[in-house]
Amino acid sequence: MAKKQSDKLSSSQKAKAASDEKKVVARNKKARHDYEILDTYEAGLSLAGTEVKALRLGRASLVDSWVEVDRAGEVWAHGVNIPTYATGGWTNHAPNRKRKLLLHRSEIEKITRKVEGKGRTIVPLELYFIRGRAKLLIALAQGKHEWDKRETIKRREADREAARAMSAARRRQRG
Repeated sequence: MAKKQSDKLSSSQKAKAASDEKKVVARNKKARHDYEILDTYEAGLSLAGTEVKALRLGRASLVDSWVEVDRAGEVWAHGVNIPTYATGGWTNHAPNRKRKLLLHRSEIEKITRKVEGKGRTIVPLELYFIRGRAKLLIALAQGKHEWDKRETIKRREADREAARAMSAARRRQRG
């Protein structure tokens, strides 16, 4: 019987693979419901030490958060709630402060041009660690109308119903 690829890895290779994994801290589920996602970007976060420790504990919230590009061409995340670190002491951070996002100049210019369109905004979708660095997945989004939201829900339910019917037909065919 053939061994799996993961069985052949040394302990250091397994440790590296584990550190390269994407560890999600927070998701903004409501953003995908309220907005039509046009384009996504991965941005680094400029954080204080206690913010990183609080994030590693898995404590953060992206509810009611948004992203803006200021006049100086810098990108800032507002409303990202990272609670204070319990054992932080006097070095603790403010939980809802605005945080600078780290993007390439060309990405910032591209985002700025696209946001100028009617009804477009930038919303954070996911906060995660990858290779030990905190990243924020942001999306260029356009607001959905109420009827768009209902249509999306109907389509999703129809897809689920079709999948159920197909799996039931396969079970009947086998049995």
